[in-house]
Amino acid sequence: MAERRKPMPKKTLKNISEIRRYFHTNQNPIYFVSATNFNLLGLDEWVKNFKYICYIDCFDGQHPNVMIPSEVPHDEFQSIEDINNYLLQHKEVIDYVEKRGGKKPKFVFLMFDEKTEKLAREIGGEVWFPKARLRTKCDNKIETVRIGNKAGVPSVPNTLSEVRSYKHLRELCEKAGIGHDLVLQSAFGDSGHTTFFIKSEADFRKHEHEIVGEGEIKIMKRIDCRGSAIEACATRQGTIVGPLMTELVGFRELTPYRGGWCGNEIFATAFPPKTRQKARELTFKFGEQLRKEGYRGYFELDFLIDKKTGDIWLGELNPRITGASSMTNHAAFAHADAPLFLFHLLEFSGKDFELDVEALNARWADPDMIDSWSQMVIKHTEDTVDIITAAPPSGIYRMLDDGRVVFDRFDYHRRAVESEREAFFLRIQKPGDYRYEGADLGILVTRGRSMTNAFALTDRSKKWIDGIKNAFSARPLPSAQALAEPAFKIM
Repeated sequence: MAERRKPMPKKTLKNISEIRRYFHTNQNPIYFVSATNFNLLGLDEWVKNFKYICYIDCFDGQHPNVMIPSEVPHDEFQSIEDINNYLLQHKEVIDYVEKRGGKKPKFVFLMFDEKTEKLAREIGGEVWFPKARLRTKCDNKIETVRIGNKAGVPSVPNTLSEVRSYKHLRELCEKAGIGHDLVLQSAFGDSGHTTFFIKSEADFRKHEHEIVGEGEIKIMKRIDCRGSAIEACATRQGTIVGPLMTELVGFRELTPYRGGWCGNEIFATAFPPKTRQKARELTFKFGEQLRKEGYRGYFELDFLIDKKTGDIWLGELNPRITGASSMTNHAAFAHADAPLFLFHLLEFSGKDFELDVEALNARWADPDMIDSWSQMVIKHTEDTVDIITAAPPSGIYRMLDDGRVVFDRFDYHRRAVESEREAFFLRIQKPGDYRYEGADLGILVTRGRSMTNAFALTDRSKKWIDGIKNAFSARPLPSAQALAEPAFKIM
């Protein structure tokens, strides 16, 4: 009788080099399914067999790892989840996944729901993120406050309650001692659409239908603050923390939404050293609490930094990759070690690994590990609706001496930008699309800063924005034609 062979012991990855090699030799297909590949742009260069399945073709068929199925009839999309569920049911996508094979193909998303999970299982795959139900629970802005409280990460002085009327709101604020100059947020949704600045009854009346009857509301004292963002990954070895980024918020040149996110900057001296270190410590504590809540993997925190006192307050949690992820995963430290999202994939791979998280976090806190980049999300800001007839292609643009912006060459990698006179533009809207107030035209990525030290847009940024917007042409919408504007952002 032949002697039974003992199974080979699973090899443990013991350092960054082995982790990088593990993904460079990855054999099992991994797919990022979303409206565009913006959030994980460039990750295919780190992970073998990593592909993008997208609805919008930002690169006119020129990106080698982006799969765009042909358009088939579908219900009107109400969310990114709807887009992803449409893609996972598309015959061309199913055939593509089956043809490429692999043992249980892996799927990652920007947004997904329980239907998405079911569709992924039906085509033999699995979702490499915490369950949709847990993500939804954590994504609740009210729950974020409670998780933060448990972690010792304070929110702006607030009270949590349903709001029945303006009189009731004033009573709640009197009891909580937070005054009457307020910021209100509903539990879910893009902050640009679900953040309300209330100082008077007239302000309340404008948003009453979005506040009353909407369940528990986060009612905060209004502070004069800077917005910031920081991304992290909760792993079995501990929480890995990225750099603190500034946020572009509410610039009329970029977004029609007051309080709406419209970009980020990453640079070594974004905030004083003590502020940066405190934000990193709070993020680590929050990540460790998320692990106790059962959540693991990638997440992002928004912090509000008081201009007068320097106090740091928790703004909100995004339990997922975000619009800032392309900044985090392309920073200098990511190229020196590995992109943050690689540790998310590692966490869900089931592969054993050892990692000195404390040393990694200390290294990533070093200002020398951070180079300076900006991204601006350019929306149509006019209260008009028309049909796009010409749109600038994705690629590298150059600013001429007279301030004009011209297309220079095609590329799908932002690191192809050689100087502050160049920028990478990722086009979202194409000819034939409707251009309406709030529509995402595209994302512009530049070296250097897009804001001044006073957190106003630089003149250079304004020229870039004007140059890209001027490259779009459109014709009026026929008067008899109606348009139902999407109520969600795609990134």
